[in-house]
Amino acid sequence: MSDEPIRVLLADDHPVYRDGLAVLLGSIPGVEVVGTAATGREAVERAAALQPDIVVMDVTMPDLDGIEATRRVVADSPHIGVLMLTMSEEDATLFAAMRAGARGYLLKGANQAEIVRAIQAVAHGEAIFGPTVARRVAEYFSAPAPAPDESMFPQLTPREREILSLIAAGRSNPQIASALFLSPKTVRNNVSNIFAKLHVADRTEAIVRARDAGLGR
Repeated sequence: MSDEPIRVLLADDHPVYRDGLAVLLGSIPGVEVVGTAATGREAVERAAALQPDIVVMDVTMPDLDGIEATRRVVADSPHIGVLMLTMSEEDATLFAAMRAGARGYLLKGANQAEIVRAIQAVAHGEAIFGPTVARRVAEYFSAPAPAPDESMFPQLTPREREILSLIAAGRSNPQIASALFLSPKTVRNNVSNIFAKLHVADRTEAIVRARDAGLGR
């Protein structure tokens, strides 16, 4: 096991919380706070420059939210582990963070021991969730999946319904192409057909229609 400290970058737009956490973590043996960031864009830039082992990232930040910042950090430097530390208990936020590449998700009510344990776990390549979040993840995946309803959007083909469900889940066209082993052009054509058949103007309107119908879980 390496004797090198775990190098941590803290990204949070609340200075009192951010500075307090920096002092707290700086007092922990084996942890070194190498920098802080007050916005999502600053977090991306500082992660690229400092190359920390871990970025502790808030979800709600100005300039660029923590989900998109996480996506960019992981895309630029896949070896950096991102631990979300947030007030948000929303399932949508949790799973968006996971899709963006976060390896851990803690609520801000976590105590010092939980935060340190999570940082150490993520630094060693593990995925970790606080007790409350872990229970929500378990409940989500243990719930029976709803049976496909072919009467939903009957004007769509089965493939178009499948793609609409992925759109409602927040997937981009390239992500849908990868998930369904389709070419980007095929996905674009299907998305255009979906918009035309549902009489929606854009992706946002399609997502609203699909989620109202229960798609995108």
